[in-house]
Formats: sequence, structure tokens, C-alpha cells
Amino acid sequence: MFGYIFLIITASLVILNTAVASLAICILALVRMLVPVDAVRRLSSTLANKVMWIWATINALILALFNRDVEWQIEGGEGLKMDGWYLMLSNHRSWTDIVVLCCVFKDRIPMPKFFLKQQLLYVPFLGMACWGLDMPFMRRYSREYLIRHPEKRGKDLETTRRSCEKFRHMPTTVVNYVEGTRYRANKSKSGSYKHLLQPKSGGIAYTLAAMGEQFSNIIDVTLAYPDNVENPFKDMLMGRMKRIVVQIKVLPVDEQVRGDYFNDKRYKRQFQQWLGDLWSDKDKELDKIY
Repeated sequence: MFGYIFLIITASLVILNTAVASLAICILALVRMLVPVDAVRRLSSTLANKVMWIWATINALILALFNRDVEWQIEGGEGLKMDGWYLMLSNHRSWTDIVVLCCVFKDRIPMPKFFLKQQLLYVPFLGMACWGLDMPFMRRYSREYLIRHPEKRGKDLETTRRSCEKFRHMPTTVVNYVEGTRYRANKSKSGSYKHLLQPKSGGIAYTLAAMGEQFSNIIDVTLAYPDNVENPFKDMLMGRMKRIVVQIKVLPVDEQVRGDYFNDKRYKRQFQQWLGDLWSDKDKELDKIY
């Protein structure tokens, strides 16, 4: 009974917090759009990031208030700094991941910017807020679509480059959920991993091609909710979250991830092998956790 009461209260608080933060970011985005002065645009972006930091802080307080027995197990991440540029790669379990990543990293690195599906742009307030935070919106074209519309080939890379261009003048963390969607057991049956979906290398390659030379490091994050495997987001809202595991590895941006993914077949195979090895290690770590 109390769980469902908590669900209503926490969901209401999170929605209210998100709505207020989104409204503030929307106002800042409109100011940036209406006043085409570089100094005003930079100030607007800085304030929008501050609002996101406040949003993450309040969410952390809500999480702590209604999940007082939750055990945080955070490993690694030494040497990260607020004035760096990072590419973050993470597995994707549920909507809880966004809250957890923002809570864990909000005072350690620049606020995370997530690659989002184009459809989210049209979600009231939230879409505009993400646009105001310069989060990249991706419209992925299927192979079949590109065969029918060859003029669209390369548009994804161009979109990524335009989005990443905005990150060159302000320390930024770009988050890429490598699996492309949230984990579901039925989705993983045909894959090579026990606890993960097949990694998709294209999205990371787009980002590295756009601004790879600017990233200080790659942050490899492994997320797990060992005692709340089925519905971690619902359990969090109901105050039933027991344990949150966050394992952080800081990787170099070296010759293994630098190259022309789209024209150099040898490099493409090397990069896919690098990502496959990274994902195999992550799957083994998750097996230990579970």
C-alpha cells in the first residue's frame, strides 16, 4: 500500500521538478534564439546547464528521501574533472539510468548531454528543454530507406557534426547508449551477450569523427540494479530500490578509436573489435554483479 503512495508522490515530485526545470531552460533557449549575441548565447547555455544541475540535485534528494535503504556501490572514475570533454559509453537498463548518471556525475564532470531520438523533440516542454541544452537529436535511417533514398546517405554524420560543433567552446560530456535501446531479456536472446544487447558502433563512430580530437577520455560506465532487475524505475519511484551499482573505467582516446570509420575498412573492423571486447568485458562484470 505504502509503495503505491510513494509511487504517486515521487512521480508527482519528479514530474514537477522536470516541468519547472524544462520551463526555465525553454525561456533561456528563447532568449538565446531571440538575442543573436555570442556573449548572451554563452551565458544562456551556461545557465541552462546550471538548471540541469539543479534538476539532477533535486532528483537525487527525491531518490534519497524515498529510498533510504538504497546501497550505492560506485567504483572507479578517479581523475575526472569538471573542465574536460568526455565521451561516455553506457549500457542501458531503464529510465532510471538517466537519473543515476546525472546524480553520480553531476559534480565530477560537465553535465551529461544525451543523444536522443528525433521523436523526443516533439514531447511538450521536455523536447524544447533538451534542445535548449544542445542535446543532439538523431534521425537514424535504415539500410532499406537509404537504398530508396540515397540522397539521405551521410545525413546522420552531418547532423552529429553540427550538434557537436556547439560543444567545442564549453566543456561537455556526450553520452551514447551503445545498445541503442533499453535492455530487455527477449531482445537479448539472439545476441552474443547474457546481460547486454549487441553494441552499435555507428553512433560512437559519428561522435568520434565529429570531435574525437577534443575528447579528454572515454568514460565506460556499467550500470546494474541487482535486486531490482525487472522494473528498476518503478521500484525507485515506489521506494523499493535496494542497490545501485555503477562501475566507471576511464579509457584513453588513442589509435584504437581514432580513424576514418566510414572509408577505412581495416580501421572499421578494428574499431568494431575494440567495442566488442569492451562489451564482452562489461557482460562478464555484470555476470559477477548478478
